[in-house]
Amino acid sequence: MIIKNPKFEISAVKPAQYPKGNLPEIVLVGKSNVGKSSFINTMLNRKNLARTSNTPGKTRQINFYNIDNNFYFVDLPGYGYSKLSKEEQINMGKFIEDYLQKSRNIKLIILLLDIRHNPTQDDLLMYKYILKTNLPFMIVANKADKIAVTKVDSVIENLKKELGISFTTLIPFSSERKIYTEKSWEIIEEFLNN
Repeated sequence: MIIKNPKFEISAVKPAQYPKGNLPEIVLVGKSNVGKSSFINTMLNRKNLARTSNTPGKTRQINFYNIDNNFYFVDLPGYGYSKLSKEEQINMGKFIEDYLQKSRNIKLIILLLDIRHNPTQDDLLMYKYILKTNLPFMIVANKADKIAVTKVDSVIENLKKELGISFTTLIPFSSERKIYTEKSWEIIEEFLNN
């Protein structure tokens, strides 16, 4: 996909703040520091469109990135960040759930996992929640550059076992090496064109 002019459009915490119009939305979910912002930057071939940070929990709102007025990448706040107060965690959980239930433009949810680790309890909870939404989704195992290339396939198979899946798309990804981006685009385009 050729991207010409992607831009950050708006941060939101309630439906009234969501962008107007009916552009399709590709939604990114995952725990804090799994690399959602890096995924966006890599896919768009930009360095700093989505702000990355070494500190988990930086994204506290829903960020909408307008991709050439064709669709949005929607970056949801990361879960599992323990330094947020209980109240902040509950509020964030509410507006994330609100968005996933009320947006009518979601074409695909991308759940990002860290390829180096088995899914956490929070990952499993999010996975089960996504299943309940009945929305189309895929899973991206990020940070594939951190393991030997020869181990990637077996780690992917292990992740599928851990999640108990056989039919869901689960692909490796690396922002560092910019590998696997074409496969990701193929799948995203398929859902955008449906």
